[in-house]
Amino acid sequence: MAAKHPFHVPIRWLYRCPECRIRLPRPAQRPPPGRLLNTTLPGRAIAAPPIDFSAPDNLPPPNAHNVRVIPASPSYFSGRPEFTDNLLNLQALLRKYQTLPTVAPGQAPRVAWRTVSQYRLLVGEPVRASRYKQVIEVLKRLNQIHPAVMPPDLQDAMQIYKRDINPYAVVKQPAVVDEDGRSCGIGRRKSSSAKVYLVHGEGEVLVNGKSINHIFGRIYDRESALWALKATNRMDKYNVWALVSGGGTTGQAEALTLGTAKALMVHEPDLKPALRRAGCVTRDPRRVERKKPGKLKARKMPAWVKR
Repeated sequence: MAAKHPFHVPIRWLYRCPECRIRLPRPAQRPPPGRLLNTTLPGRAIAAPPIDFSAPDNLPPPNAHNVRVIPASPSYFSGRPEFTDNLLNLQALLRKYQTLPTVAPGQAPRVAWRTVSQYRLLVGEPVRASRYKQVIEVLKRLNQIHPAVMPPDLQDAMQIYKRDINPYAVVKQPAVVDEDGRSCGIGRRKSSSAKVYLVHGEGEVLVNGKSINHIFGRIYDRESALWALKATNRMDKYNVWALVSGGGTTGQAEALTLGTAKALMVHEPDLKPALRRAGCVTRDPRRVERKKPGKLKARKMPAWVKR
């Protein structure tokens, strides 16, 4: 029969005697052979022998179960790895050669870069136009490096972004006044288009063979259509004959403004700064945003109801 233990110990350290059913301290258990002990006591830890990495023959054989395939590109897990690698490569080249001498932006060699649709076909990825614009900005900066000191690796890296055309072969034909004294200008706004003929006269205006008051009922549209002549005080010096099509009255009036300004600059090229200050030279690229599915309009969402 086992005697009672004279000191207090936790219950988890005790076990019942099979004869007298008295709780007794558990005997010390030794770990099974080959099992490592997670302890810091000296003489109890079992460590693997050190590996000498200086000698390749001493390295342990590779374990096929623990082998992990490493991608060749660091951008492999991104949505557009090819585009990301191209952008990072160009940025690295820019940091490497940013101290080289450059030429003025207007004196840099003329280059026809690939369009975003052509670049998408090249890399096979859905690249956004705003993201591809970052590539074009870096390429334009690299193109400003002086051609005499352009490194060969930089030329090879920029070659894949160039189109196979001669940019110097495309020359814009200057507009001239024809034998009848007419100048022609084409203007566009949204889905409207206007073709304007300008000739010296007394200030008569015909749009599609009718008077401007008959075509544009609002005063704002009539003033917008002839704003190029009004801003330069040429209302009573030229006759205007225009053909407009497409869109509404506002788009046709603003398309007529751009076409009139282009035709006026053919007669008097010195008026371009004044027309630019008046806002008659730049084409307005804004258009109506398309309606999206699930929305009432382009961005308007239906009223949210909690229940």
